[in-house]
Amino acid sequence: MVDFSGGLPPEFMSSTNASFSELLAAVAPDALPPRRLRESAAGLGIPHGTTVLALTFEGGVLMAGDRRATMGNVIAQHDLEKVNFADEYSAVAFAGTVGTAMEMVRLFQFELEHYEKIEGRRLSLDGKARRLASLVQSNLEAAMQGLVVVPLFAGYDLDGEAGRIYSFDVTGGPYEMTDFHVDGSGSPYARGALKKLYRRGMSQDDAVVAAVQALYDAADDDSATGGPDLSRRIYPSVAVVTDDGYRKLAEDEVRAVAESVVAARRDSPNGPIAPVR
Repeated sequence: MVDFSGGLPPEFMSSTNASFSELLAAVAPDALPPRRLRESAAGLGIPHGTTVLALTFEGGVLMAGDRRATMGNVIAQHDLEKVNFADEYSAVAFAGTVGTAMEMVRLFQFELEHYEKIEGRRLSLDGKARRLASLVQSNLEAAMQGLVVVPLFAGYDLDGEAGRIYSFDVTGGPYEMTDFHVDGSGSPYARGALKKLYRRGMSQDDAVVAAVQALYDAADDDSATGGPDLSRRIYPSVAVVTDDGYRKLAEDEVRAVAESVVAARRDSPNGPIAPVR
């Protein structure tokens, strides 16, 4: 934590740098997540988060993730939140090293808020994706040491009036994805499910069902992905972004879908069958 008990440094008061991370690097470089985590996490067992996904629907975009964090073959946490608010019109999720990812998400949130305060306007969705890409790129050295974070970014484009999705590689390369995308160890299975269930122009309600079905399939075949845990009342995290802004679905909304999916799987363990034609 940076100590500003004596007041803000002059650099903060005089700078008009619209990048919060660049400003922090100049004023308090040791506070940047990659450096601090490299120094403190070496040699320790580090929790990892797994499957997250995003898909577009009519009027917006949805982001969802399972809740499990693992540490080797041990479940480190049952109820990790991997889907996060980025700003009013975007969301960010992550797979990979939990500590690094949570720091990166917080820094990204500050980055967007700082830009808006300095410039007096909101970044475009492409601009937000580029800012996140720069944070991923700054984590490359830590990623090469095993502290890998793979973020997933999605938001509503107010100019294009549509939901858009961006994925990233560990070097910070941003890629806009069409229709849907999945990251994490359970991604092959969730992606396979979405290939059969996804339809362009689907409703928000259908998108929620497709996301929960995909995460169920991921948990069915990937031990690092957690499925709906009805006994503990732990359900996937789901958020939507539309022209009304970001909204995280209430637990009761997701619970109803999760219970319906689990009940249907008792009769059809492999899930719904997509039509051949």
